[in-house]
Amino acid sequence: MTTSQHAFKYENLWHTLVEDKVSFTPLQNNETVDVCIVGAGFTGLSAAIHLAEQGKSVVILEAQHVAFGGSGRNVGLVNAGTWNKPDFMVDILGKEMGENLVAALGDAPKLVFSIIQKYGIDAQQQQVGTLHMAHSEKGVPELQDRYEQLTRRGAPVELLTGARMEEYSGSKKIPAALLDHRAGTVNPFAYATGLAKTADKLGVKIFENSPVASVNCEKAGEWVVTALGHTVRAEKVIIATNAYAEGELSEYRKAVYSGYYYQVASEPMGEAGVTVLPYKQGSWDTRLVLSSIRLDKDGRLILGSMGRALNKPDWYLKTWADRIQQHYFPQLGTKMNWQYSWCGRIGFTDNHTPKVFEPAPGLITAIGYNGRGITTGTLIGKLFADHLTDQEMAPIPLPFFSSVDQSKCNYSQMKSLFIESGFTMYHLGQCLKVIR
Repeated sequence: MTTSQHAFKYENLWHTLVEDKVSFTPLQNNETVDVCIVGAGFTGLSAAIHLAEQGKSVVILEAQHVAFGGSGRNVGLVNAGTWNKPDFMVDILGKEMGENLVAALGDAPKLVFSIIQKYGIDAQQQQVGTLHMAHSEKGVPELQDRYEQLTRRGAPVELLTGARMEEYSGSKKIPAALLDHRAGTVNPFAYATGLAKTADKLGVKIFENSPVASVNCEKAGEWVVTALGHTVRAEKVIIATNAYAEGELSEYRKAVYSGYYYQVASEPMGEAGVTVLPYKQGSWDTRLVLSSIRLDKDGRLILGSMGRALNKPDWYLKTWADRIQQHYFPQLGTKMNWQYSWCGRIGFTDNHTPKVFEPAPGLITAIGYNGRGITTGTLIGKLFADHLTDQEMAPIPLPFFSSVDQSKCNYSQMKSLFIESGFTMYHLGQCLKVIR
């Protein structure tokens, strides 16, 4: 291990790994465009690029900076498919819509990597698949069931066991893992930064530090979005704020309950880390409260799990990270030097399926990506662009709701508090070696 150059601090590692960041001015004049997008994350930037490719004029209004929300705090797993198992999606959405959503999100990594390649984005990408790992023998049936359901649909997945499992993971504690060849990893902030640069080059006007005060329809085909005392007039509006909606737009957050996800990153491991995930797959396990495990471009070990980081003491985060590292990768020793921690907010729906709202013609939004923002956001952004320009593409494979009241998440604040308390107790149990 190398000597640490940084003290442990609450700072987003992904930002430090992007040298050529973007910066845009606040809205300073009135604008008139075809489409106004609120939010400069994966959904908004993807929608803007696909609209610009079709010759549409676009303005993006971002309350903070590009990828301020979950898009810049993400684990960076370019996951294929849905959080739910495919058969469950069919059960809740019906055969046609359920299968279409499973197929669309199964192909979503291909969309992400094709955009990266087409526009020469340096997203620090690894298109090498992902590993869903059984944390113990108890997790193996879960993976076997997913494997059966995915292979029945022709997905290129493998169930790894034994020596091959140890080869791919670098751990003797994992009895099996599902290798999904469709997937991969990115630095999420680098990917979002690249999307913003691409959108800018295509003529999209991006305004940062421009929180939206109101969104109103003056007459059919004319929406007025106000920010900083100025207006953006547009035929269509996309709300792409997901779990970070604020102000007037926070109404949509009633459709989800919020959860948090924290990450802890080590110093670069050097030669000591060559056995850990040697083929660079991002991974997560089957624990009741999952742990994610991946590497960055410099060979840092990045661990993550559900819960908030900012309100936790350093010893709690370090001890938790030590327990996970020493359980899976004891070959790294007992003196890992943890340098960074950061956290993001996730919008969860009751059935772990995104929700689409179209409260009026020309206004559309989606919320509740359930921790799969990179692929879901990129895909929904493209589908929204096609939908609003009447392109003859496949329809959005999700039910549409005209108001939040039609699909409200009951007791959302209580659920958020309850799960956060549960996550804290679970991780405390891991720190105390009560839970392994």
